[in-house]
Amino acid sequence: MPDGKTVELPEALAFLQVLWEVDHALSRRSKAMRAAIGITGPQRLALRIIGRFPQVSAGDVAALLRVDPSTVTGILDRLTRAGMVQRVSDAKDGRRALFTLTARGRAVDRKIAGTAEASVIRVLDNETPERIAAAKRLLLAIATELSR
Repeated sequence: MPDGKTVELPEALAFLQVLWEVDHALSRRSKAMRAAIGITGPQRLALRIIGRFPQVSAGDVAALLRVDPSTVTGILDRLTRAGMVQRVSDAKDGRRALFTLTARGRAVDRKIAGTAEASVIRVLDNETPERIAAAKRLLLAIATELSR
């Protein structure tokens, strides 16, 4: 504080302060990733999911990302235009598109220094499984409440 006093925020505000700090840091890292490797953080997360589940549908990517399918459509379109993801028709249902990585996508699918994922891995490597599970439960509960 400008007057040198320490101010303690109520718990909910202090928690929101940290969440917004994380959100801002993710945004900054995402922009840096776009400049360095050509895709944003959300695009890389979608690409990593497609790398784990080749021939995955857009709906399944949305479910795994816990976002609205319309959000994933834009992400997948940008990845396809960037030549990192290939869209193929489902042999069982021609109306349904499935996604797989191209050679360029597979190169970006590797763990790359400077990504949000690399930072999270460094932090998680220094935490106990119990603390990680508790943090995930808490953040999921907040996300669920915010989505109501």
